[in-house]
Amino acid sequence: MTMPRFDITPYVDMSPAEVRQRIRSGEITFPTAGMCRGYAQANLVILPPEYAADFKEYAEKNPFPCPVLEIIEGTPETHAMGEGGNIVTDIPEYFIYRNGEFSEKVNDASAFWKEGYVGFLIGCSFSFEEALMKAGIEIRHIATGRNVPMYKTNIQTVKAGPFEGPMVCSMRPMTPENARLAYDITVKFPNVHGAPVHMGDPSVVGVADIMKPDYGEAVEIREGEIPVFWPCGVTPQAAIEAAKPPIVITHSPGHMFITDIPNAELNDYLQEKKQSK
Repeated sequence: MTMPRFDITPYVDMSPAEVRQRIRSGEITFPTAGMCRGYAQANLVILPPEYAADFKEYAEKNPFPCPVLEIIEGTPETHAMGEGGNIVTDIPEYFIYRNGEFSEKVNDASAFWKEGYVGFLIGCSFSFEEALMKAGIEIRHIATGRNVPMYKTNIQTVKAGPFEGPMVCSMRPMTPENARLAYDITVKFPNVHGAPVHMGDPSVVGVADIMKPDYGEAVEIREGEIPVFWPCGVTPQAAIEAAKPPIVITHSPGHMFITDIPNAELNDYLQEKKQSK
C-alpha cells in the first residue's frame, strides 16, 4: 500500500475560516485536497490591470476549465467566496511567473500585490470529488495523500487577447464502471468543470506518459482501471506561458483557496450569478 505523503486528517472537519488562518500562519504548506469537507476550493490567478480584461474574456470563452467564482479588485481581500479571506496569504503555496516563465514559489504572496492588480478565483475539480466519494468512488490522490496529477493536453482553448494554449486536465484512475458513474455525476456540475473530456487511452489527448504529469504527482493506475480526464483550473497557467505578462501570481497546483461556499450550493450559486448579469 502506498503511504500518504502528508496528513490532512486534522483539517478535514475544520471550518474554512480556521484552515485559512492556519495557512496564513504558516502551519499548512501542503496541498489542500480533502480539507474542510463539504466546502468548495478555488484556483487563483492575479494579474496586472492591463491584462485583466483579456483574461476575463479568456475565462468566459473557456468556461469548463476556467469557471470564475469571484473577481477581486482594490485589495486582495475576498468577499463573495469568504468574508475576511485574503488571496495573497490564505493559500499554502504560490507560483510567481515572470514574462510567462515560472520564477519562484512562495508561501505568502503579499510582497507581490500592487495597487490595481486583479485577482480571479476559479472553480476547482476538488468541488466534485466530494460527490464522487459519496457515490463510493475512491479518489486515488486523496486516498494516498498526493497532489492530483495534471496534464497539458492536445485540446486547445479558445484564444482571447494574448491568452491561449492547451487545456490542462486533471486525471483520476477508475474502473470503467465507476468512470461512467463519475460522468453521470459530474455532468451535473457545469459551473465547476463539468463532465470528463476523455476516458481511456491517454495518447488520444496527447499525454505520452501518464506517469509523468506536467503538474502535481503521478498516482497508481491499477489493473482494470482507466485514466479519466477532467478540465482543470490550472489551464490559465499554460495560457500565462503564452501571454507572457511581466508578472503573474497563481496558486501552486493542488494548493487551493478554501471558500465558505458549500460544494452542494456552488453550482446553483454560480448559475444564479450568471442569470443576474
